[in-house]
Amino acid sequence: MTFANGQTLSQIWGSRTTIPGSSPYTVLNEGWNGALSPRQTATFGFLGIWKGANDPPAVSCARTP
Repeated sequence: MTFANGQTLSQIWGSRTTIPGSSPYTVLNEGWNGALSPRQTATFGFLGIWKGANDPPAVSCARTP
């Protein structure tokens, strides 16, 4: 996720991030939700902090080995 206006993550659940406090964020699965069967889904949530503008983040997804 990349935030356009300097927003930062303050909390994340259902996943983890490797670079806390800095955008772009790489969000990774937790050990308990990393192996999904076909047609299953996993979700995550987060809380953020902003000052001034609060445009939505740009999100892209990629499968990791």
